[in-house]
Amino acid sequence: MRNHCYILVFFLSGFSFFQGNAQGTFNFRGQLSAYTHVNPENKLPWWSGTRYIPQFNYEYRLSAEKLIDFETSANLYGNIGLKPFDSIGLNGDIKPYRIWARYSTNQLEIRAGLQKINFGSASILRPLMWFDQIDPRDPLKLTDGVWGLLARYYFLNNVNIWLWGLYGNGNRKGWEALNSEKNIPEFGGRFQTPLPKGEAGFSYHRRAADCSNLSDSTIITDHVSENRFGFDAKFDVVVGCWIEASWSNYRENIGMYSNQEIINIGIDYTFGLGNGLTVIYEQLIASNDENPFEFKNSTTFSLLNLSYPVGVFDNISAIVYYDWTHNKSYNFLNWQKQFNKFTFYLMGYVNPGEYNIPTQDADEILYAGSGIQLMLVFNH
Repeated sequence: MRNHCYILVFFLSGFSFFQGNAQGTFNFRGQLSAYTHVNPENKLPWWSGTRYIPQFNYEYRLSAEKLIDFETSANLYGNIGLKPFDSIGLNGDIKPYRIWARYSTNQLEIRAGLQKINFGSASILRPLMWFDQIDPRDPLKLTDGVWGLLARYYFLNNVNIWLWGLYGNGNRKGWEALNSEKNIPEFGGRFQTPLPKGEAGFSYHRRAADCSNLSDSTIITDHVSENRFGFDAKFDVVVGCWIEASWSNYRENIGMYSNQEIINIGIDYTFGLGNGLTVIYEQLIASNDENPFEFKNSTTFSLLNLSYPVGVFDNISAIVYYDWTHNKSYNFLNWQKQFNKFTFYLMGYVNPGEYNIPTQDADEILYAGSGIQLMLVFNH
């Protein structure tokens, strides 16, 4: 935590310098959230907590077409779990959320620092969730960033090219089964092009995975190279439809983790019922196999997402996952009430006691079984 605080103090000092020494635009905003969560099936049935994300932005325009801007934000949170008259649990942290600097023109963007990198055509079950952990049921859409450099160039015909290099990201990201070697750079890129009534993209990423804790591995070294390939396409015809796929291949045999294949197909459509009912359906298959495309250790999920605006300030949404491999259903319902600067959420869920949903949230154990959560969010 101490290193995190040093980084934040350094960048906040930098913002103060720019504010006093350059003719630019300085903005400060923040998001404060508080929740209470009750699930009788948890070891600690009652959890409550608060989170505050302060965000500082500075923009300095070099010319009409050239801009330099900075962003820094922190994630400050604390949680308490209780089993009345029996047990108590506490956790919390202060850590950087976003810290980046960017140079941009009408066609070029270069951004360096702690940032969010995401792309792809899928809506909820995302095979190309390579660098983030966004849970579609989270109303705040929070995710840790990655340290790296991202460059994007946009051609006049809407073709665009992405190049990135990452360093210092040891934790697992997205669908990764193994941690990354923190001190070995990662790199990759993406080519995205328009198509008739849609667009398509091809992505590639290379990293070194940490295999030191892989007990059944026969490799001698502590790390092994991984090549990751992605394809996605989306079209707007009578309905919106897409396909998104990812294949990860390790350069040495590490058993069932040697290859990972994830494929998603989906559609969405808004029906003219009342204020408009939006329906999203996705089908996903994910597998980890010793040989490419065996699909011997596969899991198949169907997802249905319904969203309906009750009025100008109210929205009701539901997400249902069905795990065909284990014959289990996961159900989530959310009512959102929007005020001027406040947003209120009432969420309920009915899930199996043994959680096996395809998401990368480390706290999913809280959502096993049935429960209810209240959340209040203040944006300023």
